[in-house]
Amino acid sequence: MNLHEEKYAGFALVKEILETVEIIRNFRTKDLGAVIKALKETGKLFLSGEGSSRIFPAKNAINIAQKNALPLTIYTEGSRQAAELDLSDYVLFGASNSGKTKEIIALFNTRPAAKKYALTAYQGSLLGKLSDDEFILNCGKEEAVAATKSVIEQALFYHKLLYTWMGKELDSDTLNTLADFSRQVLEMKIDPEITTLIKNAQIIYFSGRNVGAAEEAALKTNEIIRKKSAYLEGTYAVHGIEEAMEAGEMIILIDPYPEDEKIFKEVLVDEVGMNAIAISSHKTSFPTIEIPTLDSFDYYLQLQACWNILIEAGIASGVDLDKTERARKVGNEFIL
Repeated sequence: MNLHEEKYAGFALVKEILETVEIIRNFRTKDLGAVIKALKETGKLFLSGEGSSRIFPAKNAINIAQKNALPLTIYTEGSRQAAELDLSDYVLFGASNSGKTKEIIALFNTRPAAKKYALTAYQGSLLGKLSDDEFILNCGKEEAVAATKSVIEQALFYHKLLYTWMGKELDSDTLNTLADFSRQVLEMKIDPEITTLIKNAQIIYFSGRNVGAAEEAALKTNEIIRKKSAYLEGTYAVHGIEEAMEAGEMIILIDPYPEDEKIFKEVLVDEVGMNAIAISSHKTSFPTIEIPTLDSFDYYLQLQACWNILIEAGIASGVDLDKTERARKVGNEFIL
């Protein structure tokens, strides 16, 4: 996708996705010292929010902590389920672009926590007023219904938070490289045959690690191209659901484990008759959209590759990428 061709240039969604590049390059946030102090006192972090504000940002953060064996307990749940838990000794973050999502407002209003922090796009929001402090995203307002650039900045914020905990820098060289790779991924040409397969599929499955990228792509499939989708964690796709799958359906494998490729091909492609492609930094046994790799940041690039193919499929299908019939920008807004 690009802003030079007329078929892309008229959509706010395309514009906002491409703005992600410079949001990454210029990423910054105010001092995190108070948050780090609170985390060192409690050793517990809870990340909540709804939809896109939680799926990739929170799950990517948990994966960072796990891979680095951090002595930090991190959980995530949606706001309603979080409200059923004892969070009194957790540092609680609530992510909401608008700062007025009903579920997260209710959580912050009713559930005690060691410290509460808001991550929003608007200064002085209701969520911010219910918090000990608020951190404001630099991405600005999103006009399209589907959240994109804000998702990446939220994930970078948590990434930065955990790096700061570890005494590491999210340095400008890394951000510049990620930004350059992001532009490459977002502007890369997608094979028209892949676009056609996605356009014609009745349902699109995403299979990949439980780090939020594949799951968020499944949500974006609903919002961007108005098709049914499902996220299948790990080898879920060959552990029973194949009984209900049908020929002509589509599965997108996000960086599949080489050890699993054979069983996916035998069951899903050869037996069911599904169409399958992969998104990976290396060739696979499936038609593969190859993307760059950057240690600790591959999941950002995988998600952006999904955005690219969904934009192509949406335009090919004649979908108005900016206007949905039922989906709202604030899914469930708190109104005084």
